Amino acid sequence: MTPKRLLADWPSWAGRAALLWSLLYATGAALAALTGPAFGYALLAGGTGTAAEAAAAVLYGASAVLAYALLRRPDARWPSTAAWAVVALCLTSGFAALLSPVHLLFFLSRNQPPVDWAALTNQSLAVLGAVLWGYAALAHRRGARGTCLHCGGRAPAPATPGGSTRAGLVAVAALVPYAALKTAWALGVTPGFTGTGRPGADPEYTSDLGLWLYDHGVDVTAVLAVLGMILALALTRPWGRRLPRLPLLALGWAGTGALAPFGAFLAAVGVLAWTGATGSGVADHAPWVVAVAYGGFSCYGLALGRATLLHQRSALRTCDRC
Repeated sequence: MTPKRLLADWPSWAGRAALLWSLLYATGAALAALTGPAFGYALLAGGTGTAAEAAAAVLYGASAVLAYALLRRPDARWPSTAAWAVVALCLTSGFAALLSPVHLLFFLSRNQPPVDWAALTNQSLAVLGAVLWGYAALAHRRGARGTCLHCGGRAPAPATPGGSTRAGLVAVAALVPYAALKTAWALGVTPGFTGTGRPGADPEYTSDLGLWLYDHGVDVTAVLAVLGMILALALTRPWGRRLPRLPLLALGWAGTGALAPFGAFLAAVGVLAWTGATGSGVADHAPWVVAVAYGGFSCYGLALGRATLLHQRSALRTCDRC
């Protein structure tokens, strides 16, 4: 069977794959709990029998039982509903992997801690588990409802051009405050910065190349924000349909999963600091910077998720298996 054919038949194997993944991941967590932090499970950097590894073994062991229920109870609806909680659990375990592309920027920084490749591999496997469990939950839910396992028994509704365009524009607008602020700081105008020196360009951590770019008015993170805007537009504009689809979808969903919760946390911290309830948590930064500029990542992540979903739906075709 070719890989393309195997992927096309995902409803037939997603449940078994989720069961096998859960068993392997729970076994690794149990071994880590018994022998000491290993295989990238050392969430709390504890010793033998740490609570984090033991809890992971119990939770993912329970998920294996749920995967068995998915296979044995095809007509019941509760297993697929519970399966989405496992998806959330997997994403929590693998959240750091969604931010791992920043490691590619090592040439723009220095004095950073070395990459823990075992932990990064473990987190990536957790993200893979989220994908497998998502497919398993979807296949089981459709089977319980008696609809087509591949498409849900309905021809997909065409994407609304207006909704897609709005999502892209909202995503772009959400990053404008951050990109504008960081560029202003690189140009020597420092609104919202209450400290001394160059905001966002610590010589202890920024590489010589990063400092050189900053001295010439280019903040690397502002450039990344602009690239994020281009991604949102590529997902929502006609010219983006001429680009490879899978890389766009992968970047879109990864950005959504990483930035939406991260931005929501920063927005909440910024608002609390703005009201005087707590500190901003970011030294030498005014609360509004954290709430508006950094908190905007949440709005961007949500809008990017909407844009990615619409782009994905627009490429669907009527299922020929119904």
